[in-house]
Amino acid sequence: MRTTDNRVISVLEQYRHQLKGLYGEDEVKAIARAVFHQRLGWDPARMEVQKLDSLHESDLLKVYLPLKRLRAGEPVQHVLGTVRFHGLTLCVTPDVLIPRPETEELVERIIANGFIPNRIVDIGTGSGCIALALKQHFTRAEVTGIDVSKAALAVATGNGESCGLHVEWGLADVLDEQYELPSGTDLVVSNPPYIPIDEEHTLSHHVRAHEPSLALFAPAGYPLAFYNTIGRLALGSLAGGGQLWFEGHWKFASQVGELLAAMGFREVEVIADMSGNDRFIHATR
Repeated sequence: MRTTDNRVISVLEQYRHQLKGLYGEDEVKAIARAVFHQRLGWDPARMEVQKLDSLHESDLLKVYLPLKRLRAGEPVQHVLGTVRFHGLTLCVTPDVLIPRPETEELVERIIANGFIPNRIVDIGTGSGCIALALKQHFTRAEVTGIDVSKAALAVATGNGESCGLHVEWGLADVLDEQYELPSGTDLVVSNPPYIPIDEEHTLSHHVRAHEPSLALFAPAGYPLAFYNTIGRLALGSLAGGGQLWFEGHWKFASQVGELLAAMGFREVEVIADMSGNDRFIHATR
């Protein structure tokens, strides 16, 4: 044990010292808070109030041992094994993309839109975060999550079971011309792979090393491939008034909007996320 004593403040100092260079100061604070919450059930207020208190040896180990894996660049979500998403506790593994705050914002915007769907399809479901969050809110809707990865669907299935939410999971490649949306679909949502492969070097090491490239990168030479295919699928399957929602790369969001408008979708919107970057695309059949 490298802490000078068992005080909370000493553990936090080790987090700052050992993760310096890998993460910014605010990120390190967020990581430490996540570890204390998941391992000890502490919130930030308790960490502050008891920062000079000493931890029992067993509790000290619970919050100190994750540092070895974190220092090696493993994402905190994988170290802890779970992530909170729209009020749900979800398992995440290297087989799925770690849910981002922007994706949580996408779910919130779909809910706030006021459209009440009967049949939802989440394309590229990964951990199942979007499908499960929407099922939790739209309890009467039939929800399907599809993915090309069997390993991802195993994670999503487990998350559905642990959350007590019934979602149908399907193995499919939407780029396959044989794929068709389930009959009666009136809401299609997707956070597809959208990072150009030539931007791989811009990603942090812990993203490149620990998250699936299948979920990160668009097909080489055509970053809009998934948007084009999913848009045409939705255009051919949705009834009038049906909704299509995408999360996208800020560089290409306006192009996705133009693509959908050219296809014949109505009320196409390109919406900025909370950081001010064009991120979401919404269209009506």
